[in-house]
Amino acid sequence: MGRFRVPRTCFSFVSVSTVFQNSVFHLSTVTFKTHLEDGNFSYAKEQFATLCSNGRIREAYHNFVSYIWSEPRLFSNLIQACIRTKSVSLGKQLHSLIITSGCSSDKFVSNHLLNLYSKFGEFRAAVLLFDRMPTRNTMSCNIMIKAHLEMGSFESAKKMFDEMPERNVATWNAMVTGLAKFEMNEESLFLFSQMNELGFMPDEYSLGSVLRGCAHLTALFAGRQVHAYVMKSGFESNLVVTCSLAHMYIKAGSLSEGERLIRLMPNCNVVAWNTLMSGKAQNGCFEGVLDQYCLMKKLATLGQGKQIHAEAIKAGASSIVDVVSSLVSMYSRCGSLQDSVKAFSEGKQRDIVLWSSMISAYGFHGQGEEAIKLFNGMEQENLPGNEVTFLSLLYACKHYNCVVDLLGRSGCLEDAEAMIRSMPMEPDAIIWKTLLSACKIHKNAEMAKRVAKEVLRIDPQDSASYILLANIHASANKWQDVSEVRKAMRGKMLKKEPGISWVEIKNQVHQFCLDDKSHPQSAEINRYLDELTSEMKMRGYVPDTSSVTHDMDNEEKEYNLAHHSEKMAIAFALMNCPEGMPIRVMKNLRVCSDCHVAIKYISEIKNLEIVVRDASRFHHFKDGTCSCGDYW
Repeated sequence: MGRFRVPRTCFSFVSVSTVFQNSVFHLSTVTFKTHLEDGNFSYAKEQFATLCSNGRIREAYHNFVSYIWSEPRLFSNLIQACIRTKSVSLGKQLHSLIITSGCSSDKFVSNHLLNLYSKFGEFRAAVLLFDRMPTRNTMSCNIMIKAHLEMGSFESAKKMFDEMPERNVATWNAMVTGLAKFEMNEESLFLFSQMNELGFMPDEYSLGSVLRGCAHLTALFAGRQVHAYVMKSGFESNLVVTCSLAHMYIKAGSLSEGERLIRLMPNCNVVAWNTLMSGKAQNGCFEGVLDQYCLMKKLATLGQGKQIHAEAIKAGASSIVDVVSSLVSMYSRCGSLQDSVKAFSEGKQRDIVLWSSMISAYGFHGQGEEAIKLFNGMEQENLPGNEVTFLSLLYACKHYNCVVDLLGRSGCLEDAEAMIRSMPMEPDAIIWKTLLSACKIHKNAEMAKRVAKEVLRIDPQDSASYILLANIHASANKWQDVSEVRKAMRGKMLKKEPGISWVEIKNQVHQFCLDDKSHPQSAEINRYLDELTSEMKMRGYVPDTSSVTHDMDNEEKEYNLAHHSEKMAIAFALMNCPEGMPIRVMKNLRVCSDCHVAIKYISEIKNLEIVVRDASRFHHFKDGTCSCGDYW
């Protein structure tokens, strides 16, 4: 094959002679295929594209060289493959071959080369190529604007933007994002406003950049305007945009609005959780940071723990007593008591730590009787308990809070109150709230008022106690008393924390709130819930409308109850999990009495275990019953 003379205007990245002597594209060694001769163009194109998409650049070129040289635009497939495989040297060699093919003046191919050099940081090569392109289009300029911005040359990017005869949405998005990158936030907002006026649609990245600019400027008013635009343009379900919105509100001093946005996200990711925790820390809510972190760990640890358990089995370490103790604790805290019991029962050796871990696990899940049985079994093994063992046992069934709990279960509310008031130490808010819960179960509104005062004396900002008191009055249809409780909350600037439920499906956490319409499957979830509710009613389920704290008609109350966050989370899990697989849901508030009854029916209908961790305890629903004995 003859030698090619390269025009002086062409590039000298790699001389053509060097390419033909050393490159993987050496033409003299190529075996020409017959795809073109056979006329099987579609098959050849499909095979060529497949090889390129898999990064098999050499094979693609060698097998289809005659095809490529007959249609040089197909060099773009090879260039894209070089970008994916980060093969800058092969890209340069392709550039020389493109020159020899005579298609270097094709702006389609040249744009792909521009993109390659831009992606690899070969800025000088990109500028040279752009300057010598005989024809350019908007895409050519967009690639160079991004390249200038990547190299920190904002003035060059701005000059090119100003001189462009025609701009498209990608041009505007690149500049808005670039201005924000250089912390020219006011200019970025102004350009975003211009873009909007001209009817160009921003993408998630330019919206994110503008919102970060608002956050940096603490421009809450401007941020709210962008939020309105986000809702109008349908970006409210986009995770990147929602995280940016939440970050903007938090940085601009509105933690509650930022937290509300994150809690309403249908699929929370690590970025969203970190945004919320960072915001709480910046606003001095350090306990809230810890609570949020613990919730993240509970949702994420079970899958990871099972993987570690599998690795321990492979390594032959699953029978080591220390490993078994850790597994028992891990499974317990992740809500899988059954796996804790299994790990304990399979342990070949048991020391005091392992026995104590299992006793503690039973206590953590409210299984006091099982904890006592296990303690008795330990004594039969002539293994003396230590302080950890007894502390775990006391936690399970014998300390003051548990005695109040036991008295409350049996309806002895006066005795429970008398015991609290006779304690040798000052009772804390938790023990009073235990009694307040008992008042709700037994509908004792008069005592509830006294007990709520004690809780609020210790913790005046405890909105949960106000809500619990309002629920007690609502169940007795005392709407005036409900109104007074709400008025007291408004006076203290307290808001009811929205009920949020989380469920993990295929390593992704999904989040739901009351009557949630933001989730991508919300319509399907609602239809599924309607069918499930009908089936429950056929089996005897009657909605407990006393759980609704608003004065509305029964039909509205039933609709409200049917769309509580835990019901939606369970319905979503039933739709997306393999049949019979246990479901685990986390909730930030206590499970209401109606949801508790409904979940018992669901566990029986679907013949599976449903574990719900609410603000009070773990609830294990199975065969139509709950581990809490209907008392929480």
